Amino acid sequence: MELEPLYTIKVTCIQCEHEFTTSRVRPSFKRAVKTDTDFCRYYAKENPDFYVVRVCPSCGFAFSENFDERLKDAQRTDFQKQIGNRIVLRDFGGPRDWNTALETYKLALLCAQAIHEKERIISSLLHHIAWLYRYKDLKEQEIRFLRFSLESYIRVYELEGAGANDARLMYLIGELNRRLGEYSEAVRWFSRVINDKKIMDAAMIRASREQWAMLREDMLAAKLEIPEEMRG
Repeated sequence: MELEPLYTIKVTCIQCEHEFTTSRVRPSFKRAVKTDTDFCRYYAKENPDFYVVRVCPSCGFAFSENFDERLKDAQRTDFQKQIGNRIVLRDFGGPRDWNTALETYKLALLCAQAIHEKERIISSLLHHIAWLYRYKDLKEQEIRFLRFSLESYIRVYELEGAGANDARLMYLIGELNRRLGEYSEAVRWFSRVINDKKIMDAAMIRASREQWAMLREDMLAAKLEIPEEMRG
């Protein structure tokens, strides 16, 4: 008998502490057929990203496993005041299509913003929403959310500072700038990853070199002036 791609798990809502079930994709089905340069993955069958957000059917709070484990009283109050009373309760526990996935991510984004969740969580949600629009080739919305996520990733960098282990964050800032046509900014961020001697992340250094080369082609194609450090 062939395994179903989905299985259910029990989770406890971090807002109201109600226990509910939500679906996940089995690890054996999580093989991506393609990955974009900003880590957006494409799957032949069920997309595990559709099931990242857990939505409580009892209070409507939407969260991922990366949120804080329990909300403080002040956060609960903020949630209720800002969106809790306006949420139409639904059960998202079963299979999800693209529309449902988008709905859950946008709800999680509203919840994260209402409770002042960590900026890293917010930037990741914004980036995932951009990917969802990319799957449907909705260019305008994809660009809009890529820009939001770029601004958020920069805030993460400014708030937390980037240590030697944050090459991935710096690479992403460079790559989103490249995708948005902000070429000189992209050059700046890729060169940081390539030239900072403290960075030991070989995969991100290699990726930055590859995107640097692609960026040079983009700039030549757009007949833009090539910065000094990219010549030769």
